[in-house]
Amino acid sequence: MMSMTCRTFDGRAVLDFVACGCSSNALLDRYSVRNYSKANSKGSCRGYGARPNRIRCGVSSMKTAQTPVPKMAAEALLNGVPQGLPQVLNLTKESRKPVSLTNLFEVVANDLLTLNQNLHSIVGAENPVLMSAAEQIFGAGGKRMRPALAFLVSRATAELVGLKELTKEHRRLAEIIEMIHTASLIHDDVLDESDMRRGKESVHQMFGTRVAVLAGDFMFAQSSWYLANLENLQVIKLISQVIKDFASGEIKQASSLFDCDVELEEYLLKSYYKTASLIAASTKGAAIFSGVDNYVAEKMYDYGKNLGLSFQVVDDILDFTQSAEQLGKPAGTDLAKGNLTAPVIFALRKEPKLRDIIDSEFSETGSLDEAIALVKACGGIEQAQELAKEKAHLAIQNLECLPKTAFRLALEDMVMFNLQRID
Repeated sequence: MMSMTCRTFDGRAVLDFVACGCSSNALLDRYSVRNYSKANSKGSCRGYGARPNRIRCGVSSMKTAQTPVPKMAAEALLNGVPQGLPQVLNLTKESRKPVSLTNLFEVVANDLLTLNQNLHSIVGAENPVLMSAAEQIFGAGGKRMRPALAFLVSRATAELVGLKELTKEHRRLAEIIEMIHTASLIHDDVLDESDMRRGKESVHQMFGTRVAVLAGDFMFAQSSWYLANLENLQVIKLISQVIKDFASGEIKQASSLFDCDVELEEYLLKSYYKTASLIAASTKGAAIFSGVDNYVAEKMYDYGKNLGLSFQVVDDILDFTQSAEQLGKPAGTDLAKGNLTAPVIFALRKEPKLRDIIDSEFSETGSLDEAIALVKACGGIEQAQELAKEKAHLAIQNLECLPKTAFRLALEDMVMFNLQRID
């Protein structure tokens, strides 16, 4: 049995988790296969693979020729996802306390404390205005989820190879990851015209759009300089690609606004570019600096990718299910702007009226509220929840190569914490 892989024109296998309508016996994500059939039978979507100029589909192994996979590991990869409900769903039935970020990050609390102390100094002080803009978003707090994941993988993989302490490269990588994430948030707020970020005024609201754009650029450039000084070509290529992915994700989103024919794999590709790419690169980069073999490094990449995708799907669900007070913005904001996410894509397959409302770009009073109600009534939320859980299950599977330590448990609990947000 082989694995289905969708490749973008640059050759990266970023959609090996999506069914693309190719005829083969490849191991496919059950969720995508099931909904590919529904889409074609109901005709409410053009179907996966309907846009051959965008994505090239092919059957390939999950590992490239440059990354040899041990025989036992390859067999494990080819076993696929078991039938029935994903095992990850059963984790909530175990005698575990509810997962919180405080508990999750406790095992790397000292690492995160050091990171917080270094973030301000690492940005530099060449320009006071740009420094003030950067400090506005650093000072707003944030969960520090991405560097925490980098530290957890760093320590989990360090134990695997007998490394007693983290290297300076591990720590600098986590700092770079948070800088890149922060820069992307500054730019996102400009593009989305968001006035608030983490309960504070956004950078562009305080300093103006010009300064906000320059502040984001400055932080991208500064993080790139520190990245180059890591002097690890593999990690430099890995993280540099993320910055390109951010731009690709924004362009992809902008080019598909109010497009009711947007396909599930296009949504997942955009989600990979905007969210999962950075997480995957950070977890793989951490493993590389621990000196593990290629197989483990790739599994850490897959963990970050699947967790990132699950995280984005959950975020998109919350846009429909949480109140404006909980979200910090009006509910259905993405839909109002024409950004069609997983719940909408699934609902469009069942409700033609939803297509008409979206095509009108909500020109009539009350049409947005009607569209939100249709998404909920048509099962779009439930189908998106299943998608998030299946990606979470894959992320849990990706951790099986790690020793059973507190760090691996925290990585598993990170997956569960994400799912708790839609319980």
